[in-house]
Amino acid sequence: MKAEALLFAGVAAFFFITDAFYIWLAREPAGIAALAVSFAMAAVISFFCAMNYRRKGQRPEDRGDSKIHERAGTVDFFPPESRYPVLVGLGVALLALGLVYGLWVFLIGIGVTGLSVFGMVFQYVDRDV
Repeated sequence: MKAEALLFAGVAAFFFITDAFYIWLAREPAGIAALAVSFAMAAVISFFCAMNYRRKGQRPEDRGDSKIHERAGTVDFFPPESRYPVLVGLGVALLALGLVYGLWVFLIGIGVTGLSVFGMVFQYVDRDV
């Protein structure tokens, strides 16, 4: 994760420098905001990768002398089937339609999206890990 942290730190530095020049030369608010948000997103990813490297150390992929069997085993749990992603999509579609047709459709979309995200998060909560 150290290489990824340095990579995204470089991307964040690029956006920071570009934003500084853009503020100095262009003084256009939309571009300044877009570059600032791009800097912030790259900085957050860099921070996450650096903290993950600090907590867990090097991964087998980061070392040249690692063996294939060091990453063997179960990767994670992937649910076989679920109806909740479809319901999340329906809820987001209702949210978008609510922006066009009215507040009542938007409120229904908030309810459908909230309940379906809650269901998707807690669908396998009682599963033994």
